[in-house]
Amino acid sequence: MIYFDHNATTPLDGRVLEAMLPFLKSFYCNPSSLYRQGRIVRSAIDAAREQVAALAGAAPSQIIFTSGGTESNNLALATLPRQGRLAISATEHPSITEPALRLKKLGTRLNIVNVDANGMIAQDAIDKLIKEKPDLVSIMLANNETGVIQDLASYARQLSANGIMVHTDAVQALGKIPVNFKQLGVHLMSLSSHKIYGPKGCGALVFEKGVEILPVLLGGGQEQGIRAGTENVAAIIGFGKAAELARIELAKRYDRLLALREQLETGLKTIPGLSIFASQSNRLPNTVQFGIPEIDGEMLLMKLDQKGFAVSSGSACASGGGSPSPVLIAMNVEDGLAKSAIRISLGLANTEAEVFEFINQLKVLACQA
Repeated sequence: MIYFDHNATTPLDGRVLEAMLPFLKSFYCNPSSLYRQGRIVRSAIDAAREQVAALAGAAPSQIIFTSGGTESNNLALATLPRQGRLAISATEHPSITEPALRLKKLGTRLNIVNVDANGMIAQDAIDKLIKEKPDLVSIMLANNETGVIQDLASYARQLSANGIMVHTDAVQALGKIPVNFKQLGVHLMSLSSHKIYGPKGCGALVFEKGVEILPVLLGGGQEQGIRAGTENVAAIIGFGKAAELARIELAKRYDRLLALREQLETGLKTIPGLSIFASQSNRLPNTVQFGIPEIDGEMLLMKLDQKGFAVSSGSACASGGGSPSPVLIAMNVEDGLAKSAIRISLGLANTEAEVFEFINQLKVLACQA
């Protein structure tokens, strides 16, 4: 299999597995225990917290470990006061849109921030938010489908200056581009381990001191009383190691992935009628989403699967619905073209030869359709 779906999940780095193994086999004690083995585990969690904080541009005390990006996003939205006002961008991940819609049913006033044809939030949309003064605005830093990177630091600076709290889902951005919580100027930021070659089942919410977070899980004092439950120690250690490696190798990874993406896009542009979505926007170095008119995206995905390629038609958390991607619809992409969408998200193990083979197979399949 040639794996081109790294925005859905990444393979576990061997160096990360090596760091985790002792905490699956030998250091299995509860980190809340006061005896020596428990204190060793607690120290390891503290070290992992420092590693994640270093990659995210935050202080270790600002890191709350969670079960992943979805829990972090839900926890961030739980900061809203009752009957509060929430605004989210039209291209958010389902782990933001779905809890936002539930909050709306419970009385929260919900505004959707539109994007342009390139997937970008325009300045007039920010000006409108400033006038409306929601309690919380959630804007994804880098989109999981198109790879579009928002000018978040500018948005957050303007919103914060007007007393509006800002959250960002940085799950796809972390480890691919520089992410600095302090420099972004947001109040809350969601992260995930398994998008950066770490284990599944672990993520983090980064929070500005002074932000009141209402715990979703109760029953213990773990994670500063914000996230109860015995910590997933091995996964946290893995997240820390993956974050350390991503920080050290960030520039090298970026250059390699961008070179592969450029090779991929050069090949895609030779296919008649093919459209690369948000091609004019600043995007993640590893992500390309495209469509071919009159070709069903899910059917093409299955044909590519038969040829040995693992690709996606959009968000792995919202696939299988048969409807066009809400992200592409928000960008005013015509329904038929949106339904043809295929997402390629490259990873560190991919090669130029794999990209070349993919282009050749795609040309054959496009001609047969």
